[in-house]
Amino acid sequence: MYTDPIADYLTRVRNAIAAGHRVVEIPASNLKKEMTKILFDQGYILSYQFNDDKVQGTIKIALKYDKETKESVIRKIQRISTPGLRKYVGSSEMPRVLNGLGIAIVSTSKGVMTNKKAKQDNVGGEVLCYIY
Repeated sequence: MYTDPIADYLTRVRNAIAAGHRVVEIPASNLKKEMTKILFDQGYILSYQFNDDKVQGTIKIALKYDKETKESVIRKIQRISTPGLRKYVGSSEMPRVLNGLGIAIVSTSKGVMTNKKAKQDNVGGEVLCYIY
């Protein structure tokens, strides 16, 4: 049993990119589903599919690669808040990832959203990860 499911999610995506896989399969949870939807909306992945056939279910993610260079669209995916050291920010000190080119996924009282949406809604929360 792993203690940090979000770190496991990010590591599976990172490992699939390093190995050059097109599809990665991850055990599902509501938080992981919301993070996957954000990645799709921001253009970091091609598509996703939720399979709820078993007790936990799985998420299948089709990774996105550049057509010419064959490099992944996701350059870096980094966990920020860990179970041992939580990182909370208010709406005024929301982080800017790569000077606005990347995104931070934030877990707020209004749900999981990007740092830009959280700043727009004037809500703070826990910074889960940076993606660029």
